[in-house]
Amino acid sequence: MLSQGMTVNQALQKSINEENIGILVRTFYAEVLKDALLAPFFIEKLGDDLQGQAWEEHLALLTEFWKFVALGYEAYHGNPLQPHLHIEGLSREAFTAWLKLFHHTVDRLYTPSAGEYFKQKSTDIAENFMRKLDL
Repeated sequence: MLSQGMTVNQALQKSINEENIGILVRTFYAEVLKDALLAPFFIEKLGDDLQGQAWEEHLALLTEFWKFVALGYEAYHGNPLQPHLHIEGLSREAFTAWLKLFHHTVDRLYTPSAGEYFKQKSTDIAENFMRKLDL
């Protein structure tokens, strides 16, 4: 974890690694729960307590997903599009808000060179999802 006196930004700025992907996921979803447009989608499925069992499982899954995307780790064995097929009211606006918030979180945590990778991958994934969902 973080050394005493080290800020999150100092810990993340040098490279993308397993530990800081977990920090990114937790930091981002804490912000999602504050967002008026995005929070209801997640609260409906997972509740509003980021420390709750449903959230812990979701955060672990998403951490594995991003470790797979960014580092090639093979512990993720899901279908990331599948859950989105059953979310009522999902819109292009929601994906745009998700991306904006994700990019803002990445910018807060990573240097531009490290963060650009996450921003490009998240944009590619969101565009693919929107295309497949006809949004």
